[in-house]
Amino acid sequence: MRFRFKTIDKSALAKNATAVVAIDLNMPVVNGRVADDFRLKRSIPTLSLLARSGTHTLLLGHLARGEDDTISLAPVCRHLNNFFPARFAKDIVEARKALAESKNGEFVMLENTRRFTGEKENDESFARELASLGNIYVNEAFSVSHRPHASIVGVPKFLPHYAGSLFSEEVAHLARAFNPSRPFLFILAGAKFETKMPLVKKFIELADLVFVGGALANDLFRAKGYEVGLSKHAERDLGFADLVKNKKLTFPSDVTIASGAVKNPDRVLPSERIVDAGPATVAALSEKITQAKFALWNGTLGEYESGFGKETEALAKILAESSTESVVGGGDTLAAIAKLNLTEKFSFVSTGGGAMLEFLAKGTLPGIEALEN
Repeated sequence: MRFRFKTIDKSALAKNATAVVAIDLNMPVVNGRVADDFRLKRSIPTLSLLARSGTHTLLLGHLARGEDDTISLAPVCRHLNNFFPARFAKDIVEARKALAESKNGEFVMLENTRRFTGEKENDESFARELASLGNIYVNEAFSVSHRPHASIVGVPKFLPHYAGSLFSEEVAHLARAFNPSRPFLFILAGAKFETKMPLVKKFIELADLVFVGGALANDLFRAKGYEVGLSKHAERDLGFADLVKNKKLTFPSDVTIASGAVKNPDRVLPSERIVDAGPATVAALSEKITQAKFALWNGTLGEYESGFGKETEALAKILAESSTESVVGGGDTLAAIAKLNLTEKFSFVSTGGGAMLEFLAKGTLPGIEALEN
């Protein structure tokens, strides 16, 4: 699979140039301080290139907690100063002034773009206003490039545009799933039923083995006629009665319920809730990982956010220690990997959650198409 966008390099930059850069700034902030800067550090190569080239750079991003995606980026800007000189601008007027006053290689961070009318709507006038602040555009925000927002798809219409280095790496590594080394093991877990279940149907054709775990597996249990009790599951029938008969599809052979007991999935009672896979499931996955040449993993095996992470962490250790080429992603998946200090043990760790899933489902994203046009 080939993509037609260009990746930013020194030849595209000139001293006194001003770059408008979309970047993932959505990091956990606790008591006014950034608690985990994994995503920022992944973009250091692109930011360093801009700084070394003497470019004046405006950073665009957002910060969200749950449904609130209008939290101030001021703490993130303070944290960025640990790496590069950066100023914070609460609006476009301040941003224009700060860019004019900045020295070569310095950064200005605009307040959370989702606070501005026109960002989510991809309003053309807002996109033009953002574009007027620079003379080149760089998308380094793969993780939000499934959103057709002004900072992602609007601004590149008005400026010469490039992908950042992390953006290009994300696309290249995730595209491996469309032409992988064999055998190819696809591990899909977590929830997000409506988003992830189409991937099961797609990759049952592309992969050699598809494992479905987490809450997603509960719908497959239901399709087999099993009781899932109080467990999370889709609100409607997703039509998997025939799919569960496919020999390339596998799912947990044992499950952990909220009481801590481990059961066969066909023994769950109406009053019980499945919260994790069981050890036999992970042992079987370990064998499949040993046999695989390429493994793609997204989603946790249990309700990780509720403290049920034992089997997810066991799987992370097994995959990290294997010689299998491994690409992993998903919010809680990354949290488990970071907790175990295993981030560097995988072939590639994607910063994308929803963007990763949409790219795997469609082979492109609005942000990619904007760079290609």
